[in-house]
Amino acid sequence: MKILEIVERVAGKIAPGRLPLFNEAHVIKALEIISAQKNVGRLKLSKELQLGEGAARTLVKHLNNEGLIEIAKSGIGLSEHGRKVFSGLRTALSEQVEIPSSSLTVGRFNIAVLVRGAADAVKYGLEQRDMAILAGAKGATTIIYSGSKLTMPRVKEDVFKDNATVRNLLLSKLNPTEDDVIIIGSADEKIKAEFGAKMAALQLLKTLSDSG
Repeated sequence: MKILEIVERVAGKIAPGRLPLFNEAHVIKALEIISAQKNVGRLKLSKELQLGEGAARTLVKHLNNEGLIEIAKSGIGLSEHGRKVFSGLRTALSEQVEIPSSSLTVGRFNIAVLVRGAADAVKYGLEQRDMAILAGAKGATTIIYSGSKLTMPRVKEDVFKDNATVRNLLLSKLNPTEDDVIIIGSADEKIKAEFGAKMAALQLLKTLSDSG
């Protein structure tokens, strides 16, 4: 998937030296912030991403190098290319939804994102959990929407059948269709739960792209 390659390039280093102090999840969130707020200043972007000003400047530079943004005195906005890339990303990966803690989550904050049509790329859900942990989360829960049920890998029953609150929230906010995958990142800090979910979702998208 070309969009994943673009995100990887933005998160990678563009010259010899240390790797950037941000990852693909920061890139996705930066695009979300810029898309939602139109013209964003570097300082605000730094605060919302919880990055130092130097790392935020580097991220902006990388986004600019890929032609994803336009920089003006009024702030940073998405370029036409950036809007197309972000639109393509949204086709594959949903906006995030915060859900209450449950017996299937492991943190105070729990952020869910949906990956379209990725069920065949899921094995046991351990890959998503491990990626979320690498991103700073406490873990991740992988849910497959199949036969109008929210199931887990190797489990056929609806895992939220006794938790109508979470079940209804996931269904109403994410609107899954057959073979979509929901990943819930969990952490004791909201942003770590968010980054855990995003990194796990990107890992799944890469697996799906490689298998295709």
